[in-house]
Amino acid sequence: FGESDVADRIPALIERLKHQGAARLHDGALIIDVAEAGDKRELPPLLLTKSDGAALYSTTDLATIEQRVEEGMQLVLYVVDNRQGDHFEQVFRAARKTGIAPPGIELEHIGFGTMNGPDGKPFKTREGGVMRLKNLMTAVRSKARERMTEAKVAADYSEAEKDAIAADVGLAALKYADLINHRTKDYAFDLDRFSSFEGKTGPYLLYAVVRIQSILQNAAKAELVPGALAAPASDAERRLLLTLTQFSDVVHQAFDARAPSYVAEYAHALATTFSRFYAEHHILSESNATRRASWLGLVSYTAHVLERTLDILGLRVPRRM
Repeated sequence: FGESDVADRIPALIERLKHQGAARLHDGALIIDVAEAGDKRELPPLLLTKSDGAALYSTTDLATIEQRVEEGMQLVLYVVDNRQGDHFEQVFRAARKTGIAPPGIELEHIGFGTMNGPDGKPFKTREGGVMRLKNLMTAVRSKARERMTEAKVAADYSEAEKDAIAADVGLAALKYADLINHRTKDYAFDLDRFSSFEGKTGPYLLYAVVRIQSILQNAAKAELVPGALAAPASDAERRLLLTLTQFSDVVHQAFDARAPSYVAEYAHALATTFSRFYAEHHILSESNATRRASWLGLVSYTAHVLERTLDILGLRVPRRM
């Protein structure tokens, strides 16, 4: 909802809060006291209207909570910069104190840090202005194309397909760099580092999925079919199986903590664990048909879980690289 969605609610809301005695005049402005006993620092009153009667963000935020309560919402999450923490603390306290938010509704501010440049300062252009997302996306696509050339990725593909892959790789670099950090922390975005096809990066994960899919494609060409999973034959296989079982727990942990970084960390852990397994096992040339089918089943399931993990993170995997 935007501010205009609740504009018609504000006059009645203000009158009701005045009638309740929840709002009081102070220097011509209308305020709601939100300080509580036991506060370790001073929290100023919530400003409901200015001295000229003009409404503020706090006013529309309260009206929006009222609307959401009426529509049956039980959990409302505000994904906004950490620096707005005090504002939302004031709004939530005011909503509860005035009865706008009854005990059955949860209000939660999911604060996040800022993206900074390699120098640790807020990300800006070379000219010193604020970096616009469109320009940042252009930069990461360009860097992705450069990295693809260095890594000899898609070297014999058409220019159009290279551009399409670069768009996916660039977006993966940008998103993963943001999501791998815990949301509450500021972080430095280093384009060279996060666009690499090695290390804890989005491009590395895309390449890992494409490589896993190529194993299954080669198996299909050889008419080899994935089979039921057998007991692990090595430590590397056991570690991969155990890592796969963690998927559901990680997703729930990320939801409970409101922290996508848990999913991002898991994606990298799964990709690297598979890489170790693949390095130790010659899957397609395995002479034992039962074991080969089991390994192909494990490869197929790994591809499924890793793709689903990246989908949760919003990373799009190219068909080939």
